[in-house]
Order: sequence, then C-alpha cells, then structure tokens
Amino acid sequence: MVGNSVYCATRGVYSSPRGTVKIPADPSLSMVRFLLRNASSYPNRVALADTNSGRSFTFGELEAAINRVAAGISRLGVAKGDVVLIFSPNCIDFPLCFFAVISLGAIVTTVNPLYTVSELSKQTADSGARLVITVPQLFPKVRELRLPTVILGPSKLSVAEAAGASIVYLPDLLQSVGDSPAFVPPAAAQTDVAALFYSSGTTGANKGVELTHRNFIAASLMVTAEQDLRGDPPHVCLCFLPMFHIFGLSLVTYAQLQRGNSVVSMGSFDMEMMMQAVERFRVTLIPLVPPVVIALAKQGKVTSYDLSSLRQVICGAAPLGKDIMEEASKIYPDVEIFQGYGLTESCGIISLEVRVEGVRQYGSAGFLVPGVEAKVINVDTGVPLPPNGVGELCFRGDNIMRGYFNNLEATAWTLDKEGWLHTGDLGYFDDEGKLYVVDRIKELIKYKGFQVAPAELEGLLLSHPEILDAVVVPLPDEEAGEVPIAYVVRATQSSLTEADVQKFIAVQVAPFKRLRKVSFIDSVPKSASGKILRRVLIDRIRSRQ
Repeated sequence: MVGNSVYCATRGVYSSPRGTVKIPADPSLSMVRFLLRNASSYPNRVALADTNSGRSFTFGELEAAINRVAAGISRLGVAKGDVVLIFSPNCIDFPLCFFAVISLGAIVTTVNPLYTVSELSKQTADSGARLVITVPQLFPKVRELRLPTVILGPSKLSVAEAAGASIVYLPDLLQSVGDSPAFVPPAAAQTDVAALFYSSGTTGANKGVELTHRNFIAASLMVTAEQDLRGDPPHVCLCFLPMFHIFGLSLVTYAQLQRGNSVVSMGSFDMEMMMQAVERFRVTLIPLVPPVVIALAKQGKVTSYDLSSLRQVICGAAPLGKDIMEEASKIYPDVEIFQGYGLTESCGIISLEVRVEGVRQYGSAGFLVPGVEAKVINVDTGVPLPPNGVGELCFRGDNIMRGYFNNLEATAWTLDKEGWLHTGDLGYFDDEGKLYVVDRIKELIKYKGFQVAPAELEGLLLSHPEILDAVVVPLPDEEAGEVPIAYVVRATQSSLTEADVQKFIAVQVAPFKRLRKVSFIDSVPKSASGKILRRVLIDRIRSRQ
C-alpha cells in the first residue's frame, strides 16, 4: 500500500484507490440497451438539448427517437457488421445517429469535419464504410466518395449540388418510417465492435481503433464513478468538444447520458456562446481542453453572465499546466477544476483527479479510475518500476481496445499477450498514487488534443520534387500544447521558401496539421540503421527556450 493507492511490489502493478467497477454480466447487453436501462425512472428529465437548433429530447423520448432513426437507416440496407461513417460537427442528430447505427449491430467510424477529401477518402477506404451521414455544408467533400449519404439538418442541397448523388434527408427518412416503427434491434454482444476511432497510436499513419460495446460501458462507469461515490445530483453537461473525438463522444455524451445526466450540444466552441449556454441551461459540468482553460484564466472573472450553476470543469485531451489551473481556480473558487488522462485506445479514460482533503496540489493527471491497472516499465529493460520511477506507462482494463482494425502487426506492438496497452507515454506515480505524464516516447504530436502523425506529414513533404529529405517534430506552444514544424533538406539549386513548403502541405491536410514553421537543413540526423533521430532536433529546440 502506497499512500491512498494500491501498489503491489511483487507484481509491479498499480491499482485504483477507488477499487473496481461492476461491469454487467449479461454478454448480450449492447451499449445502447445499457444507456437506456434507467430511463423510465426519470422520463421527463432532458437527455439531449441543442444550443443551435433549440431541439431537445427527454429520457422518455430518447429510446423512441433512436429506434426511429435506426429503422430509417436499416431501410437503406445497413445491417449488422456494416460500417457507417459520420462526418459532421456537433448537433443533436449526431448522437441519435451514432446510437441508431449501433442499435443495428453496425459500426460507426467518425471523421473530423476539417479533413480534406484525401484524408476522408483514406479513412473511408480503410474502414470499408458503405454509408455516410453528414451535413449540407460538408457534402462537397462527401460527394467524392460516391457513397449513399444521409443529410442531417433542416436545410437541403440545391438541385445542382444534389445532381447525380444518392442522398436522402434524415427528416424525410424519419417521415417514411412513421412515429412508431416496428423495429426490433438485432442481437448484440458486449464483445462486438461498436466504433472505429482513428488514431496514430505510437507512430505512423492513422489506424482504426476497435472499441467494443463493453469498452464503452466500462469507460462510462469509470468516468462517472466519482459522481456516484460523492452522491452528485444529476448534472447538466455542456458538450462543445467534438463528438467525432473520443473525449466528446465517449466520456461526455455517452458516459453522462448513461448516468442520467443531461447533455447540451454546441456546434462549435465560442467563449461568448459557452457563457450564454451555462446561464441558459444551468450547466453544472463542462469538459474543456487546455486552450479554453487558458483563455478563461487570462480574461479574468466573467460577471456579465450568471455562472452560479457551474460546479465542475474537467480538462483533458492534453496536459494542463499547474500555474494555469491555480490561476483559473482563484478566479472561479466555487468551481472544481481538475484534469484527467486517457487515450483513444482506452476509450478515452485512464485517470482522473478526485476530491481529497487538505491542500490541493495541481499538476497531476489524478488517480487511476476504478477498474484500471497500471505498470510503469523501464524503457530499455521492460522491468516494472516502483513509485517515482519514470518509465513507459502501460494500462489494462475493460476499457482497453480490442485492437487495431485489420492491422495485426500494429496491434501486437501495442497490446501484449497479457492485455497490457503500451502507450508510448513516459510518466510515473508518486507516493500517493497520483499519475504524472511527463513526456512521450512515441512520435505523435498533440495539437489541442488532436493527433498529428509526423510520418504522414513527412510522406507528403517527400512527395515534393524539390525536397530530398524531411523530418517533422513538435514545437511546444502555450495555447496548443504542441505544433508541428519541419526540418527540410532542399534539392541542389532549389529556391523553395518556407512559405512554399507551408502552402504545399496546407492544401493537403486539415488545418491543425499545417506546419507552423519550416527550417532548411543540410541533412536529417539519423541512426546507423537509418532511423530518424527526432530527439536530437527536439532537444535542440528545448535548449533554445
């Protein structure tokens, strides 16, 4: 026993001080049935609301709404095991479609609306998606896929825009099935794959993370366990974090709804709109990312809106500095500001700060959530390390992914035979059992919680005829956490400029992947085996700061 945590020196394993969570034993329980298990106990409580459209559903209305959408999508030929791609910003129809597809035993893959046609096409091809759900403003990108498409929202495409495309509008689809469709969800198993979220993992190109019904159920219980332990009343949770991201969909939308909390959807982040929503819906809980907390800390206390309902702010997706947390807490002393840690491969959750007695110490990622075990292993030897020993963080639990879709090699590199997820993150547990994530072994760049794979950008750079070699590394940034920058070796006689290279990349990738800086060098540092020595350049950057 180490402080408040459980550390077994014999096994080298850390456990949660909160114990475990009880996962339902029924092997045929789907995540949608689990979501709705208690809905009849609070039928008039708002389940979903939308700041943009003003639409809402109570828990009493939610099951019927999901069934109607599922019945409509099934009429389009979607069956168990099929993959449906959702390409949309946040809206009230996003979770309805997500739950509806899963009700059919089908699988959802989500895509960042900022993705280019090329990026969208790659994920579509890899996942094998056979239907797309999107919004009118994104249809020009979707058209290139030549797949049947469901359009969300009240507005419609022009005749010219829709010409030759196989599209159906969700309102029309729902009208065709009626108010009470004869829909019986097919049998599902907790071990069935429910979603494919694409992640760069430790290195390399994006891979489909196979998340099962059990993964979602477990993660939802883990993230809300502290609310239950403290006896929190039902929360009203504001979700402007993108639902295509594991944080917004798993930990916010699904986890909060299954507990009976209300979820208010915002199409995108805007500080003023966020404040208005807190006042209007009496929001008690807001999940945030570091840039928003930084903005809150820098602007000082807001007095033009009534924020008295707000009780908790959970920060995730990227580390939040100790100084910023302290400053924000001084401005809003009645609001608990705490952070957690998770990965797409862990269905979004690994650790979370919990309320403890005494003086608050900021900076950690909290304690392991119930049901998660951890090891910290020496990077060179693989030997488990005791408290305060820095090594690679490895985790095991019912929330850990089944594997990478159609990629046995990447799965074997990441999940060992004992079920441990090797994260590529460096960290340690202190004597009290709090987790600290200090660095990364893996090459992934984290920009405002989004993943940027250096290998992807390097591949694009090398496709330029005047670039002989290139390496992409992270540059620390106060607002974004990290931004991608490139070191480029130009061909002899080349007149390429930094602006030329940045523009070449910008037209091919989503905005968050764009290069913030380009430097020209004579050669890329590499090992004898030809592996890029990114750490040499990263250390050079750090030495200049």
